[in-house]
Amino acid sequence: MDESVNSAKRIARLAGWLYLLLAITGAYSVMYVPAQIMVQGDPVTTAQNMLACEFLFRTGVVSNLIAGAVFVFLVMTLHRLLKQVNMHLAKTMVALVIVAVSIGFLGNICKFTALMLLKGNLAGSFEPDQVYDLVALFLKIDAYGIEISQLYWGLWLFPFGLLVYRSGFIPRILGLLLIVNGVAYIILYLTFVLFPDYISVVYKFGTPFMAIGEIPTMFWLLINGAKRID
Repeated sequence: MDESVNSAKRIARLAGWLYLLLAITGAYSVMYVPAQIMVQGDPVTTAQNMLACEFLFRTGVVSNLIAGAVFVFLVMTLHRLLKQVNMHLAKTMVALVIVAVSIGFLGNICKFTALMLLKGNLAGSFEPDQVYDLVALFLKIDAYGIEISQLYWGLWLFPFGLLVYRSGFIPRILGLLLIVNGVAYIILYLTFVLFPDYISVVYKFGTPFMAIGEIPTMFWLLINGAKRID
């Protein structure tokens, strides 16, 4: 019995470390790099920044690919930890993450294609203005992909939250917060699709809820592992 408990703790702490790595690589690629390069409504300046900061742009693509791989390893580790709680929910959690990661990989193809266009590798006989328009198009497709991914970033937290709630070795409150976290992502996605004029307002008030469950769960797994809750 003690050996099984120790094994669960090791698996839970591994999940915590993977969660932390996902947070770092994801934030770098989705938040930091775009903030340094992308200029809203100015495709020419954005393109110039991509060329001037090409290595930074490339590190963003690499970091995003690493984040996707880590996300898969994370959900498989969580599946191993929580499958005894409910196998169906654990499998559903994995399937939703695979969809989210697949969308992210397609976005990286768009970003790399945009860079190759700027460097003249794919431009052919296009005029400079046409190249800028194509680059802006591919970057916009990537941005739309991120918005769509939010649906799956939210959906996977429902089975994860339910598994945590029922587990008995992770606090139930964390399971509830994970579900709230998931609802926030889904609301942002639905606003983007159905009410795009209000997306900035929803982002402003919804952003705090986008990490309300995942961050404390990550730290619980890192610090406590799988600890029986009385």
